[in-house]
Amino acid sequence: MLGFDPGFRTGCKYAIVNQNGIPGDVGVCYLTAASEGEIERARKQIIDLLKKHPIDYIALGNGTASRESEVELSKIIKDNHFATKLFIVNESGASVYSASKLGEEEFPDLPVEKRSAISLARRIQDPLSELVKIDPKAIGVGQYQHDMNQTKLDTSLNGVVEDCVNTVGVNLNNCSISLLNYVSGVSKTVAANIYEYIKVNGPFKTRNELKKVKKLGDKAFEQCAGFLRIYGGKEPLDATSIHPESYEVAKYILSTAKIDLLGDSTEKKADALSKINPQDIHTRFNIGEAPFRDMVEEIKRPARDIRDDIEIVELNNDVKDIKDLKEGMILKGTVRNIMDFGMFVDINVHQDGLVHISEIANHFVKDISSIYSVNDIVKVKVISLDLAKKRIGLSIKQAL
Repeated sequence: MLGFDPGFRTGCKYAIVNQNGIPGDVGVCYLTAASEGEIERARKQIIDLLKKHPIDYIALGNGTASRESEVELSKIIKDNHFATKLFIVNESGASVYSASKLGEEEFPDLPVEKRSAISLARRIQDPLSELVKIDPKAIGVGQYQHDMNQTKLDTSLNGVVEDCVNTVGVNLNNCSISLLNYVSGVSKTVAANIYEYIKVNGPFKTRNELKKVKKLGDKAFEQCAGFLRIYGGKEPLDATSIHPESYEVAKYILSTAKIDLLGDSTEKKADALSKINPQDIHTRFNIGEAPFRDMVEEIKRPARDIRDDIEIVELNNDVKDIKDLKEGMILKGTVRNIMDFGMFVDINVHQDGLVHISEIANHFVKDISSIYSVNDIVKVKVISLDLAKKRIGLSIKQAL
C-alpha cells in the first residue's frame, strides 16, 4: 500500500506500508504545489516509488487537496501503465490518532503529520484494527454528542465497538493491543500479555495455548476464545467462531457428514450437512436449535469474513471543487453521516452535501437509518448551491 495524505501548503505526506502494516519509505512531496517545477519533482518521486515497490493500492485521503491529488495520481498510473489502483479513504479521525499517545508510542521517530499517511494505508488493509485506535467520537458520525452525558456516551460507544470486534473476530497472531482491548474477557493487562507472549514464543498454534498467557484464567478463556482466530494452526476449528467447548459437537458433525472442514467446497458441505438429523445432535449433546444452526453455517463457510466488500466510487474528473458544481448534475457519493433531518453525502468536493429527509425518497421517510447506512454509495442530484456559505443541497429522489 501507498498511504497518501494530500495537502497544499505543507505538501502531501506519503508512506509505503507492507502487507503486515509495517511502514517503509515515508516522505513528503508537493504534488499540488503552485510551482510547476515542484509538481514535476513530486511526479518523479511517485513514479520512482511505484517502480521500486509492487504497490497494489494507493490509499488517498479524502480531505484538503484530495481531488487535485487524485487527478495527478490517476494520470501517473495511466501514463506509466502501472497496475496500481487508486482508492479514496475517509480520513476522519486520522489526525486525532496521529497526535495521540498511541500514535506517538507506535511511531516515536515520525512527526505527527507523517503518521496519518500510515494510518490511511492501514485503513484499507485492516480497517477495523486501525479504526479501534481512534475515539469513536472523533470519527464525526452521529448527532448531539456534546449534549449527552459523556460517561454514558463513552460506555455506549465502547459497547458498540466491542460488539463489532467480537462479531467480526480477531486474527490472534496478527492484531494490535488496541484491537485485543475490545475482545470480551480480555483486559488491558491481558491484551499486553498476549502481545508479549507472541513476541517471546512466536505465533499461537492453538487456542488452548492462550491458557499459558499470564493472568488469562479459565473464565477469561471461556469468554474470549470464540472471538480469537488462529489461521494455519494445528486445529482447523481454531480459525472459526466455534468455541473450543463445542469442538466435540463440531467434530461429530464433520465425522457424521463425512466432510473436510477446509478441504471440501461449500456446496459439498451444504449437501452433506442437509442430510444430518438435527434431533440426533440435540439429543446426543443437549444443544439448542440456534447453536446447532450457527455451527452448521460456520462449518459451511469457515473463517468467513461477515463484512461486505466496499464499493469504489467512480469520480467525475470535471468536478474537483464546489465551484465546478452546477444545479441538475447527477453524481455518485458516499454517505458520511445520518441525522434526524437528513444525511450528509461526500461527493468529493471538500464539502459534504446535505440530502434533506424530504429528498430521500418518493415516499414518507420517518427514519433514514432504516433505508441507508454510513458508507453506502448513493446517486444524488445537485438541487441547490450556496458558494458563499459553501452549502450543497442534494436529492436522491430526483436522481432516481
